[in-house]
Amino acid sequence: MPRRYRATGADPPFGDWRAAHGVAMEGYFWRFTDPRAGRVVIALCGVSSGPAGPWAAVALGGHPGGFLREADLPRAGAHEAALGAWAGDGAFVADEHRLHVDLGDGARLDVRLHDIRPWPRRAAFGGLGAAHAIPGLSQYWHPHALGGRAEGRAVLGGETVDLDGAEVYAEKNWGRAGFPDEWWWGQAHGFERPDALVAFAGGDVDLGPLRLQATGLVVALGDDVLRFGNPLLSPVHAAVGEGSWRLRGRSPRWRVEVEAHAPPATAHVLPVPDPAEGRSFPGALEHLAGELRVTLRRRGRGLAFAGSSPLAGLEHGGRERVRAELERRRSA
Repeated sequence: MPRRYRATGADPPFGDWRAAHGVAMEGYFWRFTDPRAGRVVIALCGVSSGPAGPWAAVALGGHPGGFLREADLPRAGAHEAALGAWAGDGAFVADEHRLHVDLGDGARLDVRLHDIRPWPRRAAFGGLGAAHAIPGLSQYWHPHALGGRAEGRAVLGGETVDLDGAEVYAEKNWGRAGFPDEWWWGQAHGFERPDALVAFAGGDVDLGPLRLQATGLVVALGDDVLRFGNPLLSPVHAAVGEGSWRLRGRSPRWRVEVEAHAPPATAHVLPVPDPAEGRSFPGALEHLAGELRVTLRRRGRGLAFAGSSPLAGLEHGGRERVRAELERRRSA
């Protein structure tokens, strides 16, 4: 029963949301932020079930410089008992301690991960809260590494980047049909307080014939992790568009506001896997270094934290949205 249940995308309380579920798409994402150097490096892998068998959309990107290299790789897989994925006969290999990407022609990443700040072990559910227990959602999301230290190097075109000491963020997303028609996402380290983190993800969610929009928001301050997104207990309102991300969340004890901005013309265009077609498509506009400000207040006690980061990852996704932006860039 547990395996059949997880194959719907759902998880019981206190499960391992990092492990593969056996759905059409298992997505893995890492972000390395070095505030001292003003640098960000990202790596992603979407393992999918396609008509010709398992395959993966893999990408490696960096800021500054606008570097991005991507590839659709055959012979891919994901671990069902722990965090881990692989693709392309060694071109991509990842687990909870190591990440290796080699897309050839000056696109390589080799890092070890240390002192990871995991999702709180006392939490019954992951980034989406009790929604993780609902079978058959079109998309699930869980940020599992809320900080940590990288050790290694990246080669981005003609530049070798030292990532020793960079802050680590990692998440997983998965679903029965790939990505929704529209979604938004963000993540930031690089605040004045070095142990602060913000992460959010939202968009269209299908459950059978029903369609709604939902957003999950996480704020971490050291070992304190606050999650918003329960529509009754901690709702989040999101307004996203034209290079702007505005989120408001509240719970019985907390109020949070997130304001973020980045011009659409500066975004990387990231690949998004389409499991049914067996290939990726240009599906997400992602800024590697946007501006984000967060304000957190505790009810009855006033301001708990306020900070800003110039190195926020900010994404607005959807096939038609990206198509329109690419057309605008061609005609500019």
